[in-house]
Amino acid sequence: MSRPLAIIGAPSSAGAFAPGQEQAPAALRRAGLIAGLCGLGRAARDRGDLPLYRWRPDRDHPSVQHAGVVTDIARHVADRVREAVAAGEMPIVLGGDCTVGVGTVAGHLDGRGDLGLLYFDMHADLNTPASAPPGALDWMGMAHLLGVPDTIDGLARVGARHPMLLPQDVHLFAHRHDQARPWELECIERYAIARTPLEAVARDPSGTARHALASLGARRERLLVHFDVDVIDFTDAPLSENTGRNIGLTLDQAMEALGVFLNDSRVRALTITELNPDHGEPDDLTLKRFVAGLVAAFGRDGPP
Repeated sequence: MSRPLAIIGAPSSAGAFAPGQEQAPAALRRAGLIAGLCGLGRAARDRGDLPLYRWRPDRDHPSVQHAGVVTDIARHVADRVREAVAAGEMPIVLGGDCTVGVGTVAGHLDGRGDLGLLYFDMHADLNTPASAPPGALDWMGMAHLLGVPDTIDGLARVGARHPMLLPQDVHLFAHRHDQARPWELECIERYAIARTPLEAVARDPSGTARHALASLGARRERLLVHFDVDVIDFTDAPLSENTGRNIGLTLDQAMEALGVFLNDSRVRALTITELNPDHGEPDDLTLKRFVAGLVAAFGRDGPP
């Protein structure tokens, strides 16, 4: 029997490069996400939103902007996720920038070593304050999950253990080599992190998704999915904070792969990040298309 869903909003752009993503949870609800999920016959409980935080320049800490706020938000997300898990629910965390995903992982850490993370994102987010001068933490989330040196100690220790994940617990899905900074490429090689290139996903969304699930192995009985909307090509569906054109998946390709993940019985949470409603077409048309695809992905009975 499918777990009831718990919708948790994290309306924050504290870790972002600019404002906009803090509007995403409200916009997704407005576009019919909860009604669509309930229409599948899934129980969907709306656990509400954390306090909204809109990005602004952090001139006092330019290389680690809003680190304290980002850390607090991750802790609060972890608390909400922990409550949902204790109630037997599957958390659907609506970001917000990518750092809210740190809280989703932290909320599942309970002393067992059976957790895996499918990081569905064309970026690895392995940057650190030393490697990334802009100081935006939303492309540093994975580095903090893995406890990479020179990360922010508070954020890296939000969970019950440090590091929160080991490299073998992670699969970078739909990653683009040419979108990675040199430091990230060095980390991927040094830590031997498994990755599926975006080009392969575009050719065979379902097959590569099944392979990624298998790569995490039977030992990992609980899987989390982090879905960054910027993996969707901006020309096909202008949704993400990152306006990259002609480098992403189509919306249909992304949802086909996501549907395979969401229908694996081991998947226990989904985090959606980097969605900027201001970039969509008028009258929420792009958002409604995204929500329809997401609902369809939840409704698939196994891989297409």
